[in-house]
Amino acid sequence: MNGLPENLQALYDAGYYLALNLFKAVLTFLKRDSYLYWPFVLSSLAIMVLVAYLAARNAPNGLTWRKQFGEYFTKRIWWHDSARADYRVYFVNALVLPGLFALVLFSDAHVVGIMDSVFGRGAAQGGQTTASFGVRLAYTVVFFLAYDFGRFVAHSLLHDVPALWEFHKVHHSAEVLTPMTAFRAHPIDLMVMAWVPTLITGVATWGFNLLAPGKIGFFTFLGLHVVLWGLNLIDNLRHSNVWVTYGPAAGKWLVSPAHHQLHHSCEPRHELNGQGGCNRGFALAMWDRWYGTLRMPEREPESFRMGLGEGTDKEWHSVTRMYALPFAGCLRRFRGLFRKSAPQ
Repeated sequence: MNGLPENLQALYDAGYYLALNLFKAVLTFLKRDSYLYWPFVLSSLAIMVLVAYLAARNAPNGLTWRKQFGEYFTKRIWWHDSARADYRVYFVNALVLPGLFALVLFSDAHVVGIMDSVFGRGAAQGGQTTASFGVRLAYTVVFFLAYDFGRFVAHSLLHDVPALWEFHKVHHSAEVLTPMTAFRAHPIDLMVMAWVPTLITGVATWGFNLLAPGKIGFFTFLGLHVVLWGLNLIDNLRHSNVWVTYGPAAGKWLVSPAHHQLHHSCEPRHELNGQGGCNRGFALAMWDRWYGTLRMPEREPESFRMGLGEGTDKEWHSVTRMYALPFAGCLRRFRGLFRKSAPQ
């Protein structure tokens, strides 16, 4: 708005920015890169109906599929203190993160550019013709593997590096799971989960450019990597109380919703080698199997407690505390390190 005093213009711009981000958050079911994109929501509902039907058919006590379906939307879960905290942090993050991420995030194209400047550009990348179908198919697979491996590495760092675990605690303090729990995360947590996969896919893209002739790109469907699109259609119930497994054979290779629900368990029986955070993979379970963190879910629904297992979960159901407690935890850890290293 031209003609406004500078301070009023800044206030107007800030208000417009916040209103726009809030509007986008409300309409997240129209965003193709959101877990709540409407095709993914519809597919989740369809899977829930199927799971409810199968559960009712196999139940010996006359359970109807409608009653079982209703259990997925019980107030006990969706209006739990933990779930309401998910809703609040979702909207706060929606207002805060776009501006913050615009400053700190980078794309795989930036990584490719840095690799080019350091190591030189591959001759094959200079081609102007579009890559063949086979090359694009190969790159689609390579990009997906690199992305999924990057997600696993980032997630493992959040669990295994004590300072980063302080930030990841926000996500694991959830006592119940709903699709909104996927958005229950500290900004530092989200940055790590964005930086590492982007770095790995960027390196993979640069290496592919050295070998593949022509301009390359992966296959997409409605703007999203085609494999990720398919996975989100069938595997978008990770943060839910809907128990879906892929069986013992496929479960060694693919992460089912039940795999990830076990990831949120705080029961000692779900720890491996005294190490928490089993089933860290995003789509592929082989990374967990090779790293030693795979825990296979049972076919029948398992009962277990979720959260940090420290008796402190309720302290994290405040957005202010979600943002502040990780920094306080890091400070305590650093003070402990300095005390140990100080001469006696």
